[in-house]
Amino acid sequence: MATTFLSTAKTSFLPSLLSSSSLTSSTPTATQNLKTSSLKVTLCKATSPGLLTKRNLAFSLTATFSLLLTGNGANAAILEADDDLELLEKVKQDRKKRLEQQEIISSADKEKGYLQELIFKLSKVGQAIENNDLPTASSVLSPSNKKDWLQNANAAFTKLSSSAEEKTEIDTFNSSLSTLISSVTQNDIKSAKTAFLSSAVALEKWTVLTGLVAQLKGI
Repeated sequence: MATTFLSTAKTSFLPSLLSSSSLTSSTPTATQNLKTSSLKVTLCKATSPGLLTKRNLAFSLTATFSLLLTGNGANAAILEADDDLELLEKVKQDRKKRLEQQEIISSADKEKGYLQELIFKLSKVGQAIENNDLPTASSVLSPSNKKDWLQNANAAFTKLSSSAEEKTEIDTFNSSLSTLISSVTQNDIKSAKTAFLSSAVALEKWTVLTGLVAQLKGI
């Protein structure tokens, strides 16, 4: 079986490999002829009877790939290496930003307190709306009552938001909360329910994005 394989390799496999590596132009250059000759010698030595050892085969494959990479393949390998380095650098920078943000969040006890108060207020509003009790919801959301806790919550949002996606969720939250306040003021229970749901979803998404979801109660 081994003898059959070797004879087949020398009569069919070798010519097909050489033809595929030398058909880049209709007229071979001196460099291409040299590569082809070297490739023939390398492969013929490896496939000669009595010389096909693991060591010779490994040497043959190494030499073959070295020859094949001396042209456009080498340039492609260099470009791929540059892309890999650029990707690695981006990963390092992203990791550095995440670690810095985690340090900010870890030491932001005051801001977490503001957010916890916001969640408590919204929970109270949600329960009132669910019970169709808009007067109670209005008392929580009245300008005099919401001034401090809403301002504090937005200060926490600003400090703890680092990505564009996180800031987008905060914009959605504030827009939905504004609609919620307007709906409650106008005694529109249907719109109030829709706006409350939208604001609650945006707030939950933001806590997930920042990693605060496990540190705040009621989410």
